[in-house]
Amino acid sequence: MTGWIDLLFILVLVVDLFVLAASRLRAGIRAVAAQGGVLALLPVVLAGDATPTRHVAALAIGAMAVKAVAIPWLLLRATRESTVRREASPLVGFVPTLLLGALGIGASIWLASDLPLPIPGMPPLLVPTSIGTVWTGLLLLVTRRKAVGQVLGFLVLENGLFVLGLLLSGFMPAMVEVGVLLDLFAAVFVMGLVMFDIQRAVGSLDTERLSSLKD
Repeated sequence: MTGWIDLLFILVLVVDLFVLAASRLRAGIRAVAAQGGVLALLPVVLAGDATPTRHVAALAIGAMAVKAVAIPWLLLRATRESTVRREASPLVGFVPTLLLGALGIGASIWLASDLPLPIPGMPPLLVPTSIGTVWTGLLLLVTRRKAVGQVLGFLVLENGLFVLGLLLSGFMPAMVEVGVLLDLFAAVFVMGLVMFDIQRAVGSLDTERLSSLKD
């Protein structure tokens, strides 16, 4: 079982690097949806041979529904109704961003090796995956010009926080975690409305075009 857990964490990190390197927005959305599906499996896999509790099952089903289905569907619909198909000119190039992402993931593995886990027996890749994914999300937020790319950065960042929250899943009430998922869903819904407003106002989802707006 340990090998499968490590494989899932590695898949999460591989998706991080893929999203940093992807110029096509729809490919990035599908990759983040796949990452959400992997994250939804983690609570069940971490439960081991024990029968998953209602808490674990609710967390896994909620994460699958929100992260892997609902939010990607909304983003794909937003890109389908806009003229933007790819991130053509990010603030930082794809190759430098990918290198920064790889360095951040490597640094997270190095730093996490000296951090004691609050719960013994947790997988050693859990904390590095969380830190590396949060770092990836921050890179996407600050380097992408298109609103969709920035939303993807927010989603990846939240995925990293979700991984870190698995450390405390046994102590946090299920309603709190479901509330976090609903907050995420609401935030992305609002971002979708903002993207439509940007598209209607300036004819593009490039956030730099907002500087052309006048009173």
